Amino acid sequence: MTERPGARDGSRRTRRRFLAATGTASAAALAGCSGFLGGDGGDGGDGGDGPGGDSLDDFRGSGANVGGRGEISGTRMDDLPDLSGQLNIYLGGGEGGLYTDLLSLLSDRYPEFNPNHRLEPSAQLASKISEEESGDGSFADVFWAVDAGSLASVASQGYTRALPDDVVSPVPEQFRPDDAWVGVAGRARAVPYNTNQLSESDIPDTVRQFPDTSALQGAMGWAPSYSSFQAFVTAMRLLRGDQATRQWLTSMQDAGVSSYNNEFLVSNAVADGEIAAGFANHYYALRVKAARPDAPIDLAFTSGDAGALVNVSGAEVLRGTEKVDLAENFIAHLLTVEAQEFFATRTFAYPMISGVPPVGGLPRIDELSPPDVDLSRLSDVEGTIDVLRDAGAL
Repeated sequence: MTERPGARDGSRRTRRRFLAATGTASAAALAGCSGFLGGDGGDGGDGGDGPGGDSLDDFRGSGANVGGRGEISGTRMDDLPDLSGQLNIYLGGGEGGLYTDLLSLLSDRYPEFNPNHRLEPSAQLASKISEEESGDGSFADVFWAVDAGSLASVASQGYTRALPDDVVSPVPEQFRPDDAWVGVAGRARAVPYNTNQLSESDIPDTVRQFPDTSALQGAMGWAPSYSSFQAFVTAMRLLRGDQATRQWLTSMQDAGVSSYNNEFLVSNAVADGEIAAGFANHYYALRVKAARPDAPIDLAFTSGDAGALVNVSGAEVLRGTEKVDLAENFIAHLLTVEAQEFFATRTFAYPMISGVPPVGGLPRIDELSPPDVDLSRLSDVEGTIDVLRDAGAL
């Protein structure tokens, strides 16, 4: 694993302006996001009814950006066997609450399908699976988690079944390690910044430059207790080691960084002008714009370092399930055009299949410059918490 401070720098600087490229960042590139919560949007010209009379529109959000999405491609639900029977799903993480809407849509489409889910934090469910599998076997058939670390933790203990090639092949290899689990929606680390206070040229190319950037002194925000930030710090530890990571955390505090409870608050603070920039997953800026289309917020992406990490929510089939075919078919459904449109247009996540574009003027996932990090190694959260505490960030 290597950190690439200058990797593809010229293309990265172009990508940094994606949200502003279709006009002003607040009025054009992200304005359609407000429509995702209501309004009139087209289906891009490719609906297609399913067995229950549902079309792509039932899975897709609505609004100006959605209506102009153009052609999409990939496996359709009509191409797969119907979902039928009860499937026990452990659904992990805060974003999992959004995913229950997708389960409801699947239940509507397939009346014989009963997705029985348990929603708790990913790490907590991973521990529960470990306890159950070391005994009589897990109650769950599928573990669907919002962070790769929890998926990797379960897989590393041998509690999963390898997924078939025809299920995982549409997903880039880095998001399906050893086919033990597969990513279904992505989230990119990004730097939301206030466009009234900063220009894109003020945002450094790598996170290691942030503490020494004069325009950011006393003007940055982070959420060190938040799981996505901790995954970012874990990636930095893997790339640069504990000592350098601890020093960066200390330097950021010396530069006057402000702490928040979560990254949605960080992004709102940027939009409010309370801080000039922050660290957050990309979709929080989109959610700010969904509520406040005129908010002065845009996104920057660093290149080749931990600040450019692309993490995923994903799913795996548990070893002891007696419903292998149904579990694999369910995961295949999560990678269909309909489900990927749901993730893109309702949760603002990055789609995992190339035929479905992201929303809001974002670069496609293959246009980002993430670091060379094995997502399976993001499970060492305890070590990261120790480093954060040693540095005084927690």
